[in-house]
Amino acid sequence: MIGRRFATGCSFHSRMSSKMKIQKLCRSSGTIASPFLSKNDLQIAMKKQNDSDLVLTGKVIASEARNSNFVFSPASLNSVLTMAAGMSASEERKAVFNETATVAFADGKANGGPKITALNGVWVEQSLPVDHSYKDLMENVFKATFTQVDFRTKAEQVRQELNKWTSDQTNGLIKDLLPPGSVGSKTVKVYGNALYFKGAWEDKFSKSKTRDREFHLLNDASVSVPFMSSDSRQYVKRCDGFKVLKLPFQQGVDIKRSFSMYFYLPDEKDGLDNLVKKMTSTPGFVDNYNPKCRVTLGDFAVPKFKISFGFEASEAFEGILVSDAIYHKACVEVDEEGAEAAAATVLVMTRCRSIPRNRVDFVADHPFLFLIREDTTGTVLFAGQIFDPSQSS
Repeated sequence: MIGRRFATGCSFHSRMSSKMKIQKLCRSSGTIASPFLSKNDLQIAMKKQNDSDLVLTGKVIASEARNSNFVFSPASLNSVLTMAAGMSASEERKAVFNETATVAFADGKANGGPKITALNGVWVEQSLPVDHSYKDLMENVFKATFTQVDFRTKAEQVRQELNKWTSDQTNGLIKDLLPPGSVGSKTVKVYGNALYFKGAWEDKFSKSKTRDREFHLLNDASVSVPFMSSDSRQYVKRCDGFKVLKLPFQQGVDIKRSFSMYFYLPDEKDGLDNLVKKMTSTPGFVDNYNPKCRVTLGDFAVPKFKISFGFEASEAFEGILVSDAIYHKACVEVDEEGAEAAAATVLVMTRCRSIPRNRVDFVADHPFLFLIREDTTGTVLFAGQIFDPSQSS
């Protein structure tokens, strides 16, 4: 069940509820080879995963974030769940993990692209015997740091160390992920992922063009917030009932990947619920409604915003496993220079287991959806919605 929220900055969480299948986490004595699928099978698997990520986005919105600002990272959650499934994870799931890790999570800063850091870790109770095949799987297949710790007598100290790890790996953006009492003497394993993204727009906005405008809320009120604008042609697609804006990030010489942020703006000011339903029920939604060409706009304005969100899930994700607790936090900031986002996920276990022809406007002055995505693999790094850009949490 989704319940409690973290109170400040990136420091709040809620509990997600859903009825999902339970699959027991298993162990095996053998070592897994690196995941491999044919190119065609891998593309199909990635599309399936990306569609599942949007379905999950819709479920979290419906259960906790309805009519409120929201951001989370499907990619971070998937990384932790795949590690926790371990040797029982399907070859398809391991292949998706490998593709995400080697393509979407690779740091592109040296090549002039976005700065990305993604780290995995597993912490195991030190009194338990070390399963070397399991340790080899974590370190060599999932590229996770493997650390033996004293949960039995120093659980609180370990909790603080885990919170420091997530903060350090997210440039200080994700703090206090694990609340007091979340790690105890009966904890046997903790799986973690920390993800950080910072990208500059391919075409930066001029701060001199930023102006306050009204953003319309659902209660017929409005708030005045800074809106960015540009005279440049933009990637915009006009669809039935909504428009899509794609803002590419600088790519540099990193020609194998491309990152973009997508904004999905319903035509109706109160149309976001219907748009979420369409997004989560349409296979291949992002690819099908992906703007391909730049067009000249009449009026163009996108609000600056800085938001955060978190939740604690006691049940997680169909067909993988059920754990005692999964903690997740994410935050994103969008301004004239680009976007910065971070997320962290920790799983605590106490037991094993078409192009517009006419000039159109794109003024995001009412609630909208957004994604940050690696376009080659389709990996959704971050997803969210804005209902009030004047609120940071």
